[in-house]
Amino acid sequence: MQTAALDARLDVAAIRGRFPALARVHEGRPVAYFDGPGGTQVPRAVADAMTDYLLHHNANTHWKYPSSEETDAMIEAARDALADFVSGDASEIAFGQNMTTLTYHLSRALGRKWGPGDEIVVTELDHHANVDPWKWLAKERGVTIRKVRMRTETGDLDPAYLERAIGKRTRLVAIGGASNALGTINDVRRICSMARDAGALAFVDAVHYAPHVLPDVAEIGCDFLACSPYKFYGPHLGVLWGKRALIDALDVPRLEPAPDWSPERLETGTLSHEAIAGAAAAVDFLAGLAGGAASGRRSALEAAYAGLHARGARLFARLWEGLGRIPGVTRYGPPADARRTPTVSFVVAGRGAHEVAADLARRAVFASSGDFYAWTIVQRLGHAEDGLVRAGCAIYTTDEEVERLLEGVSEAASRR
Repeated sequence: MQTAALDARLDVAAIRGRFPALARVHEGRPVAYFDGPGGTQVPRAVADAMTDYLLHHNANTHWKYPSSEETDAMIEAARDALADFVSGDASEIAFGQNMTTLTYHLSRALGRKWGPGDEIVVTELDHHANVDPWKWLAKERGVTIRKVRMRTETGDLDPAYLERAIGKRTRLVAIGGASNALGTINDVRRICSMARDAGALAFVDAVHYAPHVLPDVAEIGCDFLACSPYKFYGPHLGVLWGKRALIDALDVPRLEPAPDWSPERLETGTLSHEAIAGAAAAVDFLAGLAGGAASGRRSALEAAYAGLHARGARLFARLWEGLGRIPGVTRYGPPADARRTPTVSFVVAGRGAHEVAADLARRAVFASSGDFYAWTIVQRLGHAEDGLVRAGCAIYTTDEEVERLLEGVSEAASRR
């Protein structure tokens, strides 16, 4: 009965009815959004939570009047929601403008204790938001950056490079949970264990991972994890989880009168309170998909993710196999039956990536093109000049939309 109830809740037509953006028409056709890896659409419940906060509770924090106290309560409730999302504690959840800003802030705080002789491990497979904030410490503090190579033929990390990169001088391993360009899911649990065995910290960029694999910071074994709610049906915001003892010990650049307790000591200035309200609503939207199939927010999230993963994998297999049948199309990343996200990047021989994306847009199929800040991947694949076309399946993607995308790519390929 519980499985049947969950299947009903995950019916794509019912889910799509919650997303006003899906009513958009372009060139006489409803829009098919395949741009989720760069930012998903939001359900009405998220927008309603943001609007309700702005219209009825808008205030700054920590003052003794009702709307300020309501703001404080909303932020604490949001910390609870995001803590359930990553399976951490509310006192370990910090908010910021975006993941990149939070990572730069954290890197400077950690880097105050590091210098020449210390090493940080990054990878070629990562979004540069999990590369460049750490690379700056080479300039600012004299640390050494070691970069783990990706294997272009398989779209994953070279295990031999990984083994050699982590050693007794390693102070931090910065690893992406999943590649936003190729869909590769890394074995973050193993890599964090390798960092721990070397006496190093582990930072996980879960921005592309969290929409498809529910994070569990205890199971992963990381010290810090960052994600972005706008990739899982929320507003533009960054979220950072860190172990409480580490947050308390950080020498964080901060204003002297600002709160000096965890997690607020990681937050700078006045935050986007409406976005925080929306982020909590996004978590509750996902948990709500489980309906009566689970009790408790975390259990509900686990149940919903299990169902969503199965449907996403089926859709992606259709997309991956369909692209493979089109002459002139080259796909990148692990095959459909690998452990991966439902995101693919590809090129069409004789056509630029932006040209192909424009062709698709004329069919009301919205897909992104370029480097997606996964700049090293694009360089290694030999497409630095024009980049790749990227398409990702989301919670609202349908079989018909996948077919429209394939038809559009096939037509683009025929015009080369």
